[in-house]
This record gives sequence, C-alpha cells and structure tokens, in this order.
Amino acid sequence: MVKGRLYGVGLGPGDPELVTVKTARLIGEADVIAYHAARHGRSIARSIALPYMREGQIEELLLYPLTTETTDHPGGYQGALDDFYADCAQRLAAHLDAGRTVVVLAEGDPLFYGSYMHLHKRLAHRYETAVVPGVTSVSAASAVLGRPLVERDEVLTVLPGTLPAEVLAERLRETDSAAVLKLGRTFEKVREALAEAGRLDDAWYVERATMGAERVAPLKDVDAGGVPYFSLALLASPAERTFVPEPPVARQSGEVAVVGLGPAGRPWLTPEAQEALAAATDLVGYGPYVDRVAPNPRQRRHRTDNRVEAERARHALELARDGARVAVVSSGDPGVFAMASAVLEAAADFPDVPVRIVPGLTAAQAVASRVGAPLGHDYCVVSLSDLLKPWEVVAGRLTAAARADLVLAIYNPASRSRTWQLAAARDLLLEHRDAATPVVIGRDVGGEQESVTVTTLGDLDPGQVDMRCLLIIGSSTTRVTGRGLVYTPRRYP
Repeated sequence: MVKGRLYGVGLGPGDPELVTVKTARLIGEADVIAYHAARHGRSIARSIALPYMREGQIEELLLYPLTTETTDHPGGYQGALDDFYADCAQRLAAHLDAGRTVVVLAEGDPLFYGSYMHLHKRLAHRYETAVVPGVTSVSAASAVLGRPLVERDEVLTVLPGTLPAEVLAERLRETDSAAVLKLGRTFEKVREALAEAGRLDDAWYVERATMGAERVAPLKDVDAGGVPYFSLALLASPAERTFVPEPPVARQSGEVAVVGLGPAGRPWLTPEAQEALAAATDLVGYGPYVDRVAPNPRQRRHRTDNRVEAERARHALELARDGARVAVVSSGDPGVFAMASAVLEAAADFPDVPVRIVPGLTAAQAVASRVGAPLGHDYCVVSLSDLLKPWEVVAGRLTAAARADLVLAIYNPASRSRTWQLAAARDLLLEHRDAATPVVIGRDVGGEQESVTVTTLGDLDPGQVDMRCLLIIGSSTTRVTGRGLVYTPRRYP
C-alpha cells in the first residue's frame, strides 16, 4: 500500500488571512487534520485553520498531558512530554500507513519553537514529508508596531523567556534588536532582565498580534498579572529612532517622452514604454490613445482631438517646462505618421526641455506578422492622407514606388471625409503592377475587432476599408502560399 504524506504547515500569528495560499490549499485537501491543545481542549491552531477545513475530514486532537504543572512521571516533565510525542507520532503513523494525507497545524512557523518539530523528528525519516513555513509572531509583532526589526548590519536575537535572568540580561545587552518569547509566567523576570540590561525604556509588549484581542503597550507599563503565553517583548531596531529629515523641496526637472503604444493593448507595449508611462506625471494625446493607458490617480490626463497635433505638442512642452514628466502617447511608433515630428518641431521654442522618443511596434509590422512576411524585402511606407500634403505629392510617390517594385505599407487609407483616394491609388498602382498582386487588409490588429483579409490588387474593394485599416500591397515577387500565408522573398530575380 502506498503510504500517505505528512505536512507540517505554519498558520501564521493568528489572523486567518495571514495563512499562506499553499497552507490553505493543503488544509482543504488533507484527509487528516492534527492539532495540539492544552487540557481544556481549545486549539488556537484549529480556530485559525477552520475557514479552510471541509466537512468529513478526520481530526486528531493531540492533547498535552501537562503544561507548567509538576508530574509524577518517572522521567519527570521531559519524560512525560517524550512519551506524549511518541504516542502522537504513533497515532499519525497509523493514518500515514493507511495512505492518508496528514496535515499537522502549527501556529506561527512549524519549526520556530513549535510542537510540530517533535513529530517531524519522529516521522520525517519514515514518510514523505514537507514543511510549509508561516509568518512568525516576531514578524507579526514588528508589523503591528510599525517598527523595523533590523537594518543593515544590525543583529536580531530571539530569546525564550524561560532562560535564567542573568543570561537574558547579558544577551539583551549585547544585541541590537531582540524578541523575547514565552512570557506568561516569565514576564516579571524578563522585565527585570531588560531593566538590568538598560533596555527597559525601549521595550514594547505585544500580545496576541494580529488576533482580535491584540494588545500593544510599552512593556514597563504592563501589569504582570494578566500576561498570557501568547505575548512577547520586542526591542525594535535602534535605527527606527533615527528619522530621515524631509529633503528641501527642489524644483522638479521636467521632460517630454513621446511614447509609442504599439498597435493595440498592453501585450504590444515595450518594457521601455511601460517604464516611461509609469514615471509620467501627465499623459497627453489623442483621447482614444490616452484611454489605452491604465488609469493612475496621481497622473493628470490631457485628452485632445486628433487634429490639433501642434497645439498638443506645445501643451506637452509647456507642462514639462514647469516641471512635469510628460508622456505624449501615440499609437504604433511615434515617429511613423505620429507625434514625434510635431513635438520635435515645437521643441525648437523650448531649448531647455529634454525630449526623448520611445519607439513602439508599428501597425505595418503588426499586420505583416498576422499573414507571414510580406515585408521581407524592400518596402516603403506611404500615407494616403492629403490633409497635410497635396494629392499630387501622394500620387507621385505611389507611382515612384510602383515603378521601383517596392512593397507598400499604406497608412490612413480612408476616412469618413476621404472616400475616393484609395480607389485612385489602386488605379495608379495597376498601371505598373499585375492585378494578381497580393494585398493584405489588416483592421484593428491586436484589438477586439481584429480582421485580416488577403485579396488581390484587382479585387481590392475600397468600400471594405476605413481609417482603422492598414494595407500592404505586394511587389512583383510577393507570393501567397497554399496555407494562405504571404511573403516576399529575400532574393530578387
């Protein structure tokens, strides 16, 4: 029969939300849940784990035979506990031999002053075993106080309160920071040791850290009569008393980063672009592009219309001149029919404002990747928009590219106000290129409405193309494979 597996899992200091994800999973999956308790039968460990337990699990209550009282066991106190742990190990071994998974619950960390370690020493060499660490009471106390334990080269000493008073005092004198555990009946002795070491005024008392009955107070003010076992004394890092003074407020040095967002969402964004966006105090750009950047309440967002590039560039530079770190956002690459040129042109009037360009993946590259490698040889990039240049210039460049047998990536092929240019461009290209020339129409590539169509120059329907499209028109060597992939060979005939 396959033997079961043993897990010692740390539950943390008391708050069930401080149980690790792994511990919670193992508790829910276990066949057997084992936990220790004093003779009253109430288990703090079980109460912490209860939200993660399920119906039908076998529970093994491991009831201590004694805590601090005397015993008539022939081996004394230690002998009684040794017999107890041997009996517990035997009970759990029966489940492990039957192939059951056993989880032993431990407050804090299983191997940090925990009872689990006594079972571990008796069973780990016989069964497959794993220990899952947990948040210790020392870490919890530090967090509750909001004071660091150690900094840089400081030394943290963890001491049990059961040590002799003179040993405690000596150790407390020698260390930078200290945590003294197991207070309860040892509290008065620990307080005297702190006083003897000259550390009493710096000591804090933390009781049931992160639990509902949590209590924090200067240790010198605590009444010894009500101190429970689940409490500790903490000497935090001496460095916590050294506050860093507020630096003088200096005038912030501004800059403009013109950032390419790529063709669509975050997966197309480069790490350099992500860093520039994260560091920005202000985002400037065409509204839909600004909206593609995740909101950050510390950043100001300046959304503008798409037809005010010069004004937008000056506004960004003015913000940077006044100390802002500005990210001017563009779709694709900012240097390809986008904001980089407008910003650099306006920057001539702002000689003291640093400007840098953060590249992005272009729409042409994105569309090409969806169909193969149509840009595998020489190609040119042309915008069909005649808003900033005459159509005669556009037509001349299309004709020159067609005569040179270049693959064309065509941006801004159509819009609501520009409906005839694409048909005119197609007719110009057909004067120099075969009607069977492959054409790729990519729309909203990377977005939710992505579509990619492979057609021919002769069959190109301008009515199917809008502003969100990019066209790639092949050269004489561009080919379409049997699988529908498009490529332009590296070799030219």
